[in-house]
Amino acid sequence: MSPAPIALTCGEPAGVGPEIAARAWAALGPALPFFYIGDPRHLPAGTPIIEIEAPQDAVEASERGLAVLPVDMGPPARPGQPHPAHAPHVVEIIARAVDLARSGAAAGICTLPINKKALIDGANFAYPGHTEYLAALAGVDHVVMMLACETLRVVPATIHIPLSEVPRALTPASLERTIRITHDGLRDLFGIEAPRIAVAGLNPHAGEQGAMGREEIDWIAPLIERLRAEGLSLRGPSSADTMFHADARRLYDAAVAMYHDQALIPIKTIDFAGGVNVTLGLPFIRTSPDHGTAFDIAGTGAADPTSTLAALRMARRMADLRASGAPA
Repeated sequence: MSPAPIALTCGEPAGVGPEIAARAWAALGPALPFFYIGDPRHLPAGTPIIEIEAPQDAVEASERGLAVLPVDMGPPARPGQPHPAHAPHVVEIIARAVDLARSGAAAGICTLPINKKALIDGANFAYPGHTEYLAALAGVDHVVMMLACETLRVVPATIHIPLSEVPRALTPASLERTIRITHDGLRDLFGIEAPRIAVAGLNPHAGEQGAMGREEIDWIAPLIERLRAEGLSLRGPSSADTMFHADARRLYDAAVAMYHDQALIPIKTIDFAGGVNVTLGLPFIRTSPDHGTAFDIAGTGAADPTSTLAALRMARRMADLRASGAPA
């Protein structure tokens, strides 16, 4: 029996998602069967479209064209100009993909970018973003965002908040939760039996023995030591400016950073086009390209599919690992 295919949600139809989906099939074909959930009329002209009735049809359909589980989203899509009528369908398509993944009909989900403002304007979307909506659909209280490429995996302990709010938002409980979810994700999704995690300090030079801040001394280092005593392989708190060169990266499987830019600057420097957003802590596999809707280039053919290709391949590897029953 063929493995279940990956579900690729359409994201914002006025963005680069539809053209990237078409280019992903052109690059992967039957080698990595996936199916697009969205309106086939929104795909670029000339795309070989095979409409399917069920996910399992995607395996055979991928031999001949882009498998599409069709959804009538109403008005046509105009690149760079989101239509409010599309927004409720975008939200419903994400929920449908989750149902398919949880039932086993889809091996995992790869989500093309959404535009939060378009969803608020057209569907009163009440979530900060994709990840929070997926967590709500799954009934999960806490998830973790990982950015991954071939040579680096990073997890920001705090995400889209002002830098001035980071010290208040970062607590022993939240950091411990992030570390534990990261540890479990490395085992369950990446097949790393004994994950090694490096933890950054909050302050420059990890506080430099209290001269530049006391968070490392007062609670970050004690938390790391307590978790290390439980058997977790942890390093840190380490100075973030020395954690990401090639020799340092060989010492860990993932790095937990304290705030958004501390995590994302190194991975986007190392592999700007190929980074993948992975959500850890969900009961199903979810990956996403690490870029937005790019309204400014939508419809021009200039969108780079590299990150989406990497996200689909990573979802497939994770699904195959789970299916194999490989020990974690």
